[in-house]
Amino acid sequence: MGLDAMLDSVWVLFSAFLVFFMHAGFALVEVGFCQRKNAVIVLTKNLAVISLASILFYLVGFGVMFGDGNAFMGTSLFAPGADGTGAALPTNMPLFVFLFFQMVFAATAATIVSGAVAERVKIGAFMALVVVATAFIYPVVGHWVWGGGFLSTMGFHDFAGSTVVHAVGGAMALAGAMVIGPRLGKYDKDGKAQPLPAHNIPMAALGVLILWLGWFGFNGGSTLSANPEAIGPVILSTNMAASAGFAAALGYVWLQGDHKLDLGMGLNGALAGLVAITAGADVIGPLEAIVVGAVGALVMVEGTRLLDRFKIDDPVGAIPVHFFAGVFGTIAVGLFANGDDKGLLHGGGFGLLGTQALGALAGALFAGAVAAAVWGVAKVTIGVRVDEEHEIHGLDKAECGVDAYDLTPSLPQPPVEAA
Repeated sequence: MGLDAMLDSVWVLFSAFLVFFMHAGFALVEVGFCQRKNAVIVLTKNLAVISLASILFYLVGFGVMFGDGNAFMGTSLFAPGADGTGAALPTNMPLFVFLFFQMVFAATAATIVSGAVAERVKIGAFMALVVVATAFIYPVVGHWVWGGGFLSTMGFHDFAGSTVVHAVGGAMALAGAMVIGPRLGKYDKDGKAQPLPAHNIPMAALGVLILWLGWFGFNGGSTLSANPEAIGPVILSTNMAASAGFAAALGYVWLQGDHKLDLGMGLNGALAGLVAITAGADVIGPLEAIVVGAVGALVMVEGTRLLDRFKIDDPVGAIPVHFFAGVFGTIAVGLFANGDDKGLLHGGGFGLLGTQALGALAGALFAGAVAAAVWGVAKVTIGVRVDEEHEIHGLDKAECGVDAYDLTPSLPQPPVEAA
């Protein structure tokens, strides 16, 4: 292996470690935004996703995504050895380096679903969705875009996954939230949303900061090359979009309400900005990334309100952050791209814009439809929702047998007599 290939491999592995660490961020965000009585089950689900998704993606998903096959899916490279070959694989790094990088992406797409169905989903039904998501749904859409499938041949551009990862994960989450229904007490008899307060905002804020950091690996590693001239603009645009997303969401809600700073909405605004820029971080410069991040955050805010109007309960805002902002970010490439293919605002006409809209629609509809079928089958077989009593008293005790926090007052201990 030459020096260039070695440096490329080290950079991609380091980026994969950052993306893996994002799961700590997802876990903290979900735990922090949920109620205290469900903290342990949330952590259990998040760790289970990493475990199951890793196994399923290695055995099946990687082959569906990157194996040689047809325009719809790959049909080779299942449980590959280190010497596996395929037309869509990079040649500047060992197979297992690339496989691990893609594996942590697959787990990310699956874990997006967790937050939207939190506090009332049966873990068995959730894990059934994770199996199908990592072995089939996510890899099929990934094959369309990154594995030589039909969207790639059309010129569809999704650099690091605004559609492949985020809109797909958000569509699966939307299907789940609709099938399972809202948490008890979330909507009153008139359909008005009632607050079910987050139990630990500092924890959620720390989670967002971890995700923000991890996104530099998520987007920066997608260059698949240790080339600072390629990595630098991607990371800068990523950071500018996140910064603009936080500021835009916080300011937008402050101006509309009673002039209170809604940190929860600001946190999701930063995530929405990150999701929105992910499709075009390599072809959208830092100035326009500010616009993409800010608009992505506003889309998220209005998307959150739209869900409440339809009584679709999402405890952490996963659907507005990943689905709505992901679709917007994908389409934004058709407006702002300034690479080999130009967006509308750079004189490229409507061609790329139409391709981006078509690709986002195809990915989201496929993911949502297959996920809805999985949730529907689970509902009539094993069930998708926990018992009402368990939901009221909390899933930590009912499902895990423990509380996240020992709140029992400490009793005074008798003095120890000297020997």
